[in-house]
Amino acid sequence: MVRTQDAFYIVATDSRTDATRVLKDGDSFAVFDLHGDIQWSGPSHEGLYHEGTRFLSRLLFKLNGARPFLLNSTIKEDNLLFVVNLTNPDVYQRQRLVLPRGTLHITRTKLLRQSACYELIRLINYGLAPVEVQFSVEFGADFADLFEVRGMTRPHKGAYRRAELERQEEICFSYKGLDQVLRRTRIRCSPAPDLLDMSQARFVQALKPKEEKEFCLCYSFETNGVERSRNDYHRARADAETALRELKARSCVIETSSPRFNAWIARSSSDLHMMLTPTPLGVYPYAGVPWFSTPFGRDGIITALEYLWVNSEVARGVLAYLASLQAEKDDPDRDAEPGKILHEMRKGEMAALREIPFDRYYGSVDATPLFVVLAGAYLDYTNDLGFIRTIWPKIDLALRWLDEYGDGDGDGFIEYSRRSTRGLVHQGWKDSWDSVFHEDGSLASGPVALCEVQGYAYAARLAGAAIAAALGDRKRESALAEKAERLKEAFGRSFWCEDLSTYALALDGAKRPCRVRASNAGHCLYSGIAGVREAARVAGVLMGESFFSGWGVRTLAVSEARYNPMSYHNGSVWPHDNALIAAGLARYGYKEQASAILNALFDASLFVEYRLPELFCGFQRREGEGPVPYPVACSPQAWAAGAVFMLLQAVLGLRINAAASRVTFVRPMLPEFLDEIWIRNLKIGSKGSVDLIIHRRARYATIGVERRDEGIEVFTET
Repeated sequence: MVRTQDAFYIVATDSRTDATRVLKDGDSFAVFDLHGDIQWSGPSHEGLYHEGTRFLSRLLFKLNGARPFLLNSTIKEDNLLFVVNLTNPDVYQRQRLVLPRGTLHITRTKLLRQSACYELIRLINYGLAPVEVQFSVEFGADFADLFEVRGMTRPHKGAYRRAELERQEEICFSYKGLDQVLRRTRIRCSPAPDLLDMSQARFVQALKPKEEKEFCLCYSFETNGVERSRNDYHRARADAETALRELKARSCVIETSSPRFNAWIARSSSDLHMMLTPTPLGVYPYAGVPWFSTPFGRDGIITALEYLWVNSEVARGVLAYLASLQAEKDDPDRDAEPGKILHEMRKGEMAALREIPFDRYYGSVDATPLFVVLAGAYLDYTNDLGFIRTIWPKIDLALRWLDEYGDGDGDGFIEYSRRSTRGLVHQGWKDSWDSVFHEDGSLASGPVALCEVQGYAYAARLAGAAIAAALGDRKRESALAEKAERLKEAFGRSFWCEDLSTYALALDGAKRPCRVRASNAGHCLYSGIAGVREAARVAGVLMGESFFSGWGVRTLAVSEARYNPMSYHNGSVWPHDNALIAAGLARYGYKEQASAILNALFDASLFVEYRLPELFCGFQRREGEGPVPYPVACSPQAWAAGAVFMLLQAVLGLRINAAASRVTFVRPMLPEFLDEIWIRNLKIGSKGSVDLIIHRRARYATIGVERRDEGIEVFTET
C-alpha cells in the first residue's frame, strides 16, 4: 500500500536495476541499456526524454533479426558520446554458415545535442569474403510523462496520432496532450533505408573485405511544431565539443600525483559539465538523471557552493535564475510566499495540467536562506558587486521572508508547515515523509524547525550583512548581524542536547526537541552556528562508529529508532551531505576528520567507475566489498559530483577574498594518498589567476606559487 504522503517519492521496486548508460544535454536526457537499446518491457525507465516527456520508448538494433553480441560499451570520459562495440553471432542460411561469429565489427555511437539524439552506426567486414549485411532499427514512442514512468497512473490521456511516413528516409510519431501541446518524435535516416515503416528501418548492404560503411539516424524532439535542430551527426558533435572546450577553459584545472584521484576529479567534472544546462540567465546545474533532470533550488545552490572555487559562473547562473523565479505572492497551493526561493520546477503534460504540484513549486524551507548564503559567497570569491547590486532586491526580499513568513510564530526560529495538500510533508533536504521524528520513532508534527535550517538562516543573515556593507547600507548591515547573533544564542539554548552530545534534529510544533542523532547537526558546523565546545562534541559523534560507516557519515546514527541503512534518508550515505559535514569539520579545525571523509568517499568512487551516485546504503564497510547501492539513486547527480571539490577545499582550507585579491590556505592538509596537487587557472575575481603546487608534509602542506597575475597575494595560515 502506498501512503498518500508517498505519492511523489520514488519507490524502489527491485533489489538492483539492470545497468544503464546515461547521456544528457540541455532539457533532454537518454537512458540506454548496455547494447545502446531502449527496451519496451516491464517498468523500465529507459528512453529518450525531453522536457519531462519520454519521446522514444523503444529503440532496438538487430542484425539478421537477432541482437548482436556485446563486446563492450562506455560513456566517453567527457560524457559527450556513448559508444557501443558489437559483433555478429554465427549466421546460418539453409543450415549453412554464411557469416562466422566475429566477422563484423559494429559500432554504435550516440550523441545528445540541442533536442535531438544522433546515432552513427559503423560496420566493418573483417572477413576474407564479401558479405551481405541485413540490420534493422526498431522504434516506438509512448510520450509518457516522467511521473508515469515513475509509476503514477492517469485516468485520462491525450491523443496519439498514427505514425506518418513523411519521406523515404523520415518517419514521425505524434501525440497531442491534454495540455494542448503537440509533441513529435521525428526519425531521419541517412542514407535512406531499404525499408521504412511504422515500427522499423531496415537496411541491406554488401560489404567487401575490410570495407567500412556508416549510417546515421537522428531522433529529434518537437513541441508545437518547433524543431530545434537539423544538424547531422558530425556537425552536432563538433558543436558539442566546441561548447565543452569553452566551458572547460573557464574553470580551474586540478591535477594530482594520484591517477585514480585524477580519474575521480575528471569524472566529477564531466558529470557537472553534463548537468549544467544553459538558460537565458546563465548555466544551471540540473539535479540528477533520470528522476531529477530539472531545476531544483536547493540542489542548484549547494552544487554551486561546492564548485564555486573551480568556476564561479555556475553560482552566478544559479543566483540569476532563482532570482528570476522568486515567489512574489502568496500561493498556498504551491507553498509559495513573497521572497521564497523555488524548490522545483517541472515541464511536461502532468505538470502543465497540475496533476502534479511541481510546475513551479516552493515547498523548500532551506533554499531561501541558502540563496543568500550563495550570494554572499559569490561576492567573496568574485567581488562582482555590479551583479550583486542587480539582485540585491531579491536578496533583501529573501531575508525578509525569514522574518515575515519563515518564522510564523515569532519565536526566532525558521519553521515549515505544508500548506498545499499535495505538497511535500517535510521541506528540508531530507524531505521523506518519515525523516523527522522523536527518539521513540513517533513522527514529529509541524510546524517543524530543523536544526540545520537555523544554521543556514544564521549564515544568510551574516552574508546579507556583508553584502549590505559592500553596498554602503550600514543600518541594514547592523540589523542583520544583530539578528544573526540573537539566533545563534537562542539556537544553542533550545537545540543542544547535552546527554546526546549533539543538536536535536528539530523542534516540533509544540517546541519539543526531536532528540535524534542525525547528520543534520554536521551542517550546523558548516554554517558556523555551533559553539566551539559543541562543535567538538558533534565532531566526535559524527566520526564515531554509530555514524561513520567507513564509506562516509550516515544520515542517522545506528542507535536511532528509525535507522535503516536501506532507507532514503534514515541511515544511508549521501556524498553532498558528507561534503558539507567535512567543510564544517574543517571550519572548526578538525582537518583529520575531514580528510577521513574525503578518503572514504574516494574509496567508494573506485567501486562505481568514479561516479558517486546520489546516495548509497549505510551498511558498515567490509573488507573486499564496495558500498551497497541504493536501487533507484540518480547517477549522475549534480551535488554528488560536486562533493569532491568541496571536500578538497575543506582539507586545503582554501579561501578566496577577491576584494583583497587574496587566496589563503588555512592549515592546509593532504590525505596520505596524495603527495602533490597542481591547481592552475585559479581565478581571484576579475584581477586574474594563479597557478599553485601543493606538497604534502608531515602535518601541514606547503603551498608553492608557480605563476600569478600582478596584485594577487597567496597566504598560508598554520
